[in-house]
Amino acid sequence: MKRLAVFVSGSGSNLQALIDACGAGALAAEIALVVSNRKAAYGLERAQLASIPTHYAPLKPYSDAGRSRAEYEAGLLAALTPFSPDLLVLAGWMHIFGAPFLGQFPCRVINLHPALPGVLAGKDSLRETYDAAQRGEPLETGCMVHYVVPEVDAGEVIAVERVPVAPGEALDDFAARMHAAEHRLIVRAVDQWLAER
Repeated sequence: MKRLAVFVSGSGSNLQALIDACGAGALAAEIALVVSNRKAAYGLERAQLASIPTHYAPLKPYSDAGRSRAEYEAGLLAALTPFSPDLLVLAGWMHIFGAPFLGQFPCRVINLHPALPGVLAGKDSLRETYDAAQRGEPLETGCMVHYVVPEVDAGEVIAVERVPVAPGEALDDFAARMHAAEHRLIVRAVDQWLAER
């Protein structure tokens, strides 16, 4: 059975979708480790409730000590090694990995992003997508899972789901529909990755 390491920085609702899918047998995988760079991330609690090992990996102690991001990522790699993950799933993870770290996991790091390929990259894309739709810009909206490369949200796409903004829709309602689509998509993308191995 393939082993997943899931990386979160926030509430971990996408992690929960993966926990539920693994528990129900919908994914032929187990979550071996959950990593967060934020101590208050509820995703850590979700993991603990599911008896999944966790690892808290903040960047700040490294930057405060004048140490590089590469050193931080080397420390993270050392923490991952005992868990032997087959696939790293970035599910709301707010840290951009460098090429040396990614080179340790070729075609084995995937990311969930709340925009369609080539539309909007970066952390505020859901709000930017919504705002663009409100301005009447002809922008397709949705989410994707892609392979991670050093360039932000630019890797080969694994799966997409379109989530159009409804006329007059509130941002919170759009965000709720986007999150529901993300929960489906992250499971589908991991299942596709597993099926190809």
